Amino acid sequence: MPELVKGTSTPEVSKPAIESGPIGRYRWVICSLLFFATTINYMDRSVLGVLGPTLRDKVFHWTNQQYSWITISFQSAYAIGLLLMGGFIDKIGVRLGYVLAIGVWSLFGILHAAIRPAFSLAGFIAARFGLGFGEAGNFPACIKTVAEWFPKKERAFATGVFNAGSNVGAIMAPLVIPFIVGPDGSHWQIAFLITGAFSVIWVITWLKVYRPPQQHPRLSQVEFNYIHSDSISESSEKLSWGRVLPLKETWAFAIGKTTDAVWWFYLFWGGFFFADKFHLDIKGLGMPLVIIYVGADLGSILGGWLSGAFMKRGWPLNKARKFTLLLCALSIMPVAFATVSNNQWVAVALIALGAAGHQAWSANLFTFASDLFPKRATASVVGIGGMVGSAVSLVANLTLGKTLKAGEGTGYTSAFVVAGSLYLFVLLIMHVITPKMIPLDAELKPIAERG
Repeated sequence: MPELVKGTSTPEVSKPAIESGPIGRYRWVICSLLFFATTINYMDRSVLGVLGPTLRDKVFHWTNQQYSWITISFQSAYAIGLLLMGGFIDKIGVRLGYVLAIGVWSLFGILHAAIRPAFSLAGFIAARFGLGFGEAGNFPACIKTVAEWFPKKERAFATGVFNAGSNVGAIMAPLVIPFIVGPDGSHWQIAFLITGAFSVIWVITWLKVYRPPQQHPRLSQVEFNYIHSDSISESSEKLSWGRVLPLKETWAFAIGKTTDAVWWFYLFWGGFFFADKFHLDIKGLGMPLVIIYVGADLGSILGGWLSGAFMKRGWPLNKARKFTLLLCALSIMPVAFATVSNNQWVAVALIALGAAGHQAWSANLFTFASDLFPKRATASVVGIGGMVGSAVSLVANLTLGKTLKAGEGTGYTSAFVVAGSLYLFVLLIMHVITPKMIPLDAELKPIAERG
C-alpha cells in the first residue's frame, strides 16, 4: 500500500523514497501514559471496594443493600458517561478529552473526603455518580489512542499493557490503605485524597507530551509509516455514535462487554466476600486482593500478547482474536467453584485465575472495536459497548445487594457460577453476529482486509 506522510490524511504516491532506519518506539511512551492514567483511574474507584466493609460495619453502618445503591450510582453514571464521553472524545480528540475526563473524576474522588456521617448515604451516592461519569472517559480515550498510535498487530498487546494499569491501581489500594486507615475506620478520608496529586502530574505531562501522530514533532517518519502499515487512510470527518449504533458489529462488541458485570463483581464485592465468608478485616483483606489483581495484571499482558503472537505467525485476524477469547473463556470457568472451599487461599487462587482470564479477554475485546471500525468511530463504539456492560452490571449489582444479608458469607454462589459460565455463552453470540470480522471503511461499509 502507499506510504503515508506525516501531516496528511491521504497516501503519498509521488514520494519515491521513504526514510529508512530503526522503527522507533515513541508509541510506547504514549502507551505508558495510558497505563499511568488507568492506574490512577482504578485506584480511585477501588478505594471504596477496600474500605467498604469497614465503612459499612465501623463508620456508617450501612446495609448491603445501601452499599449496592452507592455502587449502582457509580455504574449508572459510568453507563451514561460512556455513551456521552465516547462521542465527545471522537469529536474533540483524546488530548483535551482525556484531560477533561481525569479532571472530573479526580474532583469527585477528592469530594468523598468531605462527606459527613449524617449524610453518608446521600453523599456517597452523589460523589460516586460524579466519579463514575468522569471515569467513563478513560477507556474510550485509551482505545482511540491505541488505534491512532499502533498497527493492528500490536493493538491487543498495547491494550493489555495499558489495561494492566487497572490492576496496578486495584493492587495499590489494598496495599496502601491499611497503612492509612485504622481497623475502626479512623482517617478513612485520607484514602480518597491521595490520588489527586498524581492526577495533576499526569495532566501536565499529557499536555506536554501528547499530539496526534501526524502532528507529533518527536515521531519519526519510519515509525509513522509503521503505525499505518496495516491500516487504510481515513478522513478527519467525525462519526457520531448515532451512525454506529445500528450496526451489527457495534452490538457484537456490546454483547462482549456484558462480561464487565463479572469484573465489577470482583471489584466492588470481592472484599465483602472475603470479609463475610472468612471474617477478614481491612488488614487481612490486603494480601488476598493483591494476589487477585497481580493475577489480573499478568492475564492482561499475556492475553494482549497472545493474539498478536498468533497474527505474527500468519494467523488471520478473525482466528487469532477469537481463539484467544476462547482460551480466556475456558480459563475462567473454574471460578464457579470459588465458594465451595472453606480455605480462603483456594478461593483466592480461583478468583485470581478468573480475574486473569477476564483481563486477557478484555485486552482482546477492546481491540475488537479498533479492528472493525475506523479510528474516528472507535471511542463512540467503545462508549456504546461500555454503556451496555455497565447497564448489565447495574442490574447484577442490584440483584446481589438484595440477596445478601449483612454479616453472612452466603448468597455468592450463584454470582460465581454466572462469572464462570458467561464468557463462553457471550463468545458464541459474538461469533454468530460477526463470523468473519470484516473491517468497515470510512463510510461504515464492509471492506476486504488489507495489510
